[in-house]
Amino acid sequence: MPRYESDVCIIGSGITAAMLALKLSELRPNLSITVVEAGKRLFDTENRMAYRQRSIDYAENAWPGDFIEDQAAQGVISRTMAVGGSALHWGGTCNRFSEEDLRLKSMFGLYTDWPLAWAELEKFYCEAERRLGVSGEPSPFVEDRRSEPYPMAAMAMTHNLIELKKWADQSGIPFQTTPQAKNTEPYDGRAKCIRCNTCAICPTGARYSPDYTFRRLLQRKNFALHDQTLVRKLVIDDGKSTVAAAEAVNYQKPDETVEYRAPVFALTSGYCWSPHLLLLSRSPRFPNGLANSSGLVGRYMCGHAFQSAMIEIDAKIYPGMNEQHGLISRQFFRVKDREKFVRHDLRVWESATGHEPRMRGADGRILLGDGLLADWRQRAQRGTARVRGYYDVHPDRDSSLTLDASAKNRFGDPLPKIEHRLDAATQARRDFTREHFQQLFQNLAKTGNGKVLNTGAGNYLDHPAGGCRMGSDPASSVCDSFGQTHDHENLFVAGSPTLPNAGCTNGTLTFVALTLRSAERLAARFAQG
Repeated sequence: MPRYESDVCIIGSGITAAMLALKLSELRPNLSITVVEAGKRLFDTENRMAYRQRSIDYAENAWPGDFIEDQAAQGVISRTMAVGGSALHWGGTCNRFSEEDLRLKSMFGLYTDWPLAWAELEKFYCEAERRLGVSGEPSPFVEDRRSEPYPMAAMAMTHNLIELKKWADQSGIPFQTTPQAKNTEPYDGRAKCIRCNTCAICPTGARYSPDYTFRRLLQRKNFALHDQTLVRKLVIDDGKSTVAAAEAVNYQKPDETVEYRAPVFALTSGYCWSPHLLLLSRSPRFPNGLANSSGLVGRYMCGHAFQSAMIEIDAKIYPGMNEQHGLISRQFFRVKDREKFVRHDLRVWESATGHEPRMRGADGRILLGDGLLADWRQRAQRGTARVRGYYDVHPDRDSSLTLDASAKNRFGDPLPKIEHRLDAATQARRDFTREHFQQLFQNLAKTGNGKVLNTGAGNYLDHPAGGCRMGSDPASSVCDSFGQTHDHENLFVAGSPTLPNAGCTNGTLTFVALTLRSAERLAARFAQG
C-alpha cells in the first residue's frame, strides 16, 4: 500500500484549498502540504483560447475532462471535479455579505447567529480581495463601509451597462457595478482583462482561477498535488478521536489503496463532497460518520432563492458586450420592518430577450433578407434588462445531504443526495416575498417607459453552502468558527460547508475570507519554523 506523509493533508483542490494551502505555506514555510484531488489537473492555459472558441461555435463544455463519469450527486448545481473545482467556471463576482447575515437571531429573532463578529470577518474580506485580485467600487451605504479600498479600480462599464444604469438609477435605487475577481490592470502576475465575454473560461488569466495558485505552489519542494485520487474514507486513531489517515484510490491503479497520513487534515471539497466524506467515514465506533455527534453533518444545507423579471426599456442595447458584468444594489440588504422580513440584493444585466432575429413576423409570414433585417431593426429600438433579486431564505434542519444507497460509484460507495427544505418562518413569508418582488419589478418598469415582459422564480437554491455549519455549541454545530470540528481536534472543514446560511448574494468571497482566517488557526498548531 503506497503511503504518503505530510504535515497537513488537504482533501479537495478548489478555491478554498488553493487559499488555505497558499496562506499556510506563507505562514509556515517549512510545513509539508499535500493536496489530494479526485479529478484531473487541467494545466493547459495554452489551449484555452481554442476551448473558448469551440464553446462558442459548438456549445461544447469549455473545460474538457473536468468531471468524473460516475462521481455525481443528486441536487448539485455543478458536477465539476478537477483541480480548481467550480472556480474554474465561476464568473468572478465577489460581493460581500453584510452584518445582518451574521446576526439573524439577534436582529430579527430568526434562524441563528454566527459565532463570529462582523469586524473580524470584514478584516479577512479585505485579505480575500487582495489575494483574488478584486476590482470594484464601494457601496454608498454607510453599513457597507470598508476598512481598505478595493485592490483595483472597478471594471469599465460597457455601452450597454451605461444605458442600463441610466435607466435603473431613475428609480431612486442606487446601483453600482458588481465587484469582480478580474484584473483591470496587470496584477499578481496575471494579465489585464480584455473583456472576452467568456468568463466561464478566461483565456488570458485576467480572472482569478485556482490553478494559477497551484502552479505557483508546485514550485515549492515541500508541496505535493495528487490528482485523479479519490479519498473514500477517513480513519480514526485506535482509542483516540483524532484522524490518523485518509484512505484513497488512484484512478490509474483502481485495485490499490493509497494512504495519506498527517497530524492535521482539512476538508476543502465544497458543500457536497466534504459532508459526504464525513458520512462515508462511518465505522462501528462512529456509526453516523465523523464529526457528527450533533447529528448535523449534512444538515442545514442552504442557498438563496431568487425572483427574476425581464423588463423592456427605452434604451439601445446591443447584447454580447461582456454581459456577465452587471449592476447591484445593496439597498434591500437592510430590513426596515422586522415584521415584513425580506432581504435581497438587486441585480441588473443586459439581455437579448425579445430582440433576437426571427424567421417569422408577428403575422406568421416567413422573413427573408431585407424583411428579416427590417423586422429585427424595428424590434431592436428598445432594449431588455434582466433583473434578479437573490433573497435570504433559511434552511430547515431537514434540508439535508444524505447517502443514497440506490446510487453508487464504481467502488461501491453510496453517492450524495441533496434535498433543500426551508424553515417554517421562511415558508410563512413566501406570499409577502413574492408580492414585494412583483411590486418592485413594476416600480422599476415605470421608469423609462418600461414594460415587464415576464417574471419568474427559481426552482432551486443558488450559490449553495452548508452541511457542516459552524457554531460555538457542539450540540448545534459541526465545527467552530475556524472550521475545527468539535469531535476531532485535528480535523478541519474549510469553506462553504461551514456557512450557517447563504445570505442574499454570492458566497465565494465569504467562504474564502473564512478560509484565510482558518489558515491562521491551523498554522498556530505548528511551531514557527
